[in-house]
Amino acid sequence: MNLRFPLFIDLAGKAVVVVGGGAIGLRRAAVLQRFGTRVTVIAPEIREKPEGIAGLLRSYQSGDLTGAFLAVAATNDRAVNHAVYEEARDRGILVNVCDCPDECDFYFPAICQTETLVAGLVGDGSDHRRTARAAKAVRKTLEELES
Repeated sequence: MNLRFPLFIDLAGKAVVVVGGGAIGLRRAAVLQRFGTRVTVIAPEIREKPEGIAGLLRSYQSGDLTGAFLAVAATNDRAVNHAVYEEARDRGILVNVCDCPDECDFYFPAICQTETLVAGLVGDGSDHRRTARAAKAVRKTLEELES
């Protein structure tokens, strides 16, 4: 697997659509919201929508990505995730698809953040626990640097 280039961009005020209201979709929506995005979650059911995030309680429909800067496909339905990917690709919208790395324009990192520092970690996909351990160590180091 190729190493991935870390790219840090200003997302403040950008529209993000997350398709999927389960644990993964809501976790990604909450992280993106911390960076100032305008997040809309689309799903027939939304577990516990974080405050400040818009929700549409219905299934994904073609056209839902209109005006989005980023899209996240995080459902448990391969066909829906692929349809989100197809629409994003056709519209030139960056997309992350939770169940298919080959359909991702960007990979969702483990975020390590303090008041003044942000680091993102991604692994090669083979060992998520190792990536989580590394992120925990980076968070601890960043906190020590802040104190």
